[in-house]
Amino acid sequence: MDAIKILVVDDEARMRKLVKDFLVKDGFEVLEAANGEEAVDIFFDEKNIELIILDVMMPKLDGWGVCREIRQYSKVPIIMLTAKSAEKDELLGFELGVDEYISKPFSPKILVARVEAILRRTNALDDQSIEVGGIKIDKSAHEVYVDGKKLELSFKEFELLTYFVENKGIALSREKILNNVWNYDYYGDARTIDTHVKKLRSKMGSKGDCIKTIWGMGYKFEP
Repeated sequence: MDAIKILVVDDEARMRKLVKDFLVKDGFEVLEAANGEEAVDIFFDEKNIELIILDVMMPKLDGWGVCREIRQYSKVPIIMLTAKSAEKDELLGFELGVDEYISKPFSPKILVARVEAILRRTNALDDQSIEVGGIKIDKSAHEVYVDGKKLELSFKEFELLTYFVENKGIALSREKILNNVWNYDYYGDARTIDTHVKKLRSKMGSKGDCIKTIWGMGYKFEP
């Protein structure tokens, strides 16, 4: 089987080499672009690139411009790298269809873990649709319906609900949820889960009651 092809776009040669070395070590084929225009040319010439790691600040065409160009024609997963960590930058990224957003400096191992997690989701052709208790999750389209009505969920809310539904009836600790939904060992405050669950329950209306709180531990999904 051919190696999965990833395009790494960054105007810093040192950064490209660092990311490439870790990805190649994990069996990926890596293409490089030093600016946004080169990235767009390579993407459309190659056709079969399965993921893009994209820096924001670049000459000729920045990461936002690259994302806009590619999103007109493709839903290829995009991980955005940036030195900025402002909330407005993250929001712009998600509005443009960015799948993950990583601030520099970052651990290359964490980046590879996120790459693998995204590819597992996008390449998992089986079980693309899940239905339980009036809740339908379309994984390929990244859409959720409750009693036929489409919900507007954030990326992490979608991932969180999918994880709950796929593990229905199982008590899930906050640590386990973080490691599976956030795709790496999360060293921040585990209460970030509680915030996401609160928003998710609110958007799900009466179906939000399916997400049960297990005091002192975490959550369980019971349709």
